[in-house]
Amino acid sequence: INPALQMISMVMVAVGVYARLLKHAEAAMACLAVDPAILLVVVGVLTFLITFCGCVGSLRENICLLQTFSVCLTIIFLLQLVAGVLGFVFSDKARGKVSEIINGAIVHYRDDLDLQNLIDFGQKEFSCCGGVSYKDWSQNMYFNCTAANPSRERCSVPFSCCLPDADEVVINTMCGQGMQALGDLEASAFIHTNGCIDKLVNWIHSNLFLLGGIALGLAVPQLVGILLAQILINQIKDQIKLQLYNQQHRADPWY
Repeated sequence: INPALQMISMVMVAVGVYARLLKHAEAAMACLAVDPAILLVVVGVLTFLITFCGCVGSLRENICLLQTFSVCLTIIFLLQLVAGVLGFVFSDKARGKVSEIINGAIVHYRDDLDLQNLIDFGQKEFSCCGGVSYKDWSQNMYFNCTAANPSRERCSVPFSCCLPDADEVVINTMCGQGMQALGDLEASAFIHTNGCIDKLVNWIHSNLFLLGGIALGLAVPQLVGILLAQILINQIKDQIKLQLYNQQHRADPWY
């Protein structure tokens, strides 16, 4: 399993680095905290390092690398467990953090093509627009609804907020023009007016068994990896003790 995970992690790092290099330096620094490419690089590097310790440690029977592998898996498992418990117990604070992340993504929507595609995908899949409501898009400098905004997209929303049209052959990217200036009832005839936070929360509540299965599927390999690493460490220690015992008795003239 480890070599396969190493290959996957290397591909993730390569894709993340390639995506970062394609972006302008100013835009890349502006949205560093919400950049999907950075997430790929970080996850890829961590996965590679952990699997490297496990693979090389088991092949070379290196106790230090195996202990590092076991400790890292234990920390990741505990962090996942703590995050799940805190997210359930402090659901309001978790909701506030999600809202903060979404609002930050809205602000940098036009700064990063990867982020833009991710937001458009999410709004289409969840049939939503903005964080709490479609008027959250006024936080973006291009969609800002103030009279001083010279942008052609003033008071608009992205096309991914628009209601799907089965008869439309070519996507009308200007379908959200001026929607923020309309009331909820008027705008609902053209776009999704519900925010993505409520939609996401409702989706989580509706798919608790699915999410639980995914969490279990992630936890079981981690626990198995920790158990196997500890078993191998104990076997190596026993072999070392046996070798030391044999060496001591061979030096004994009465042996």
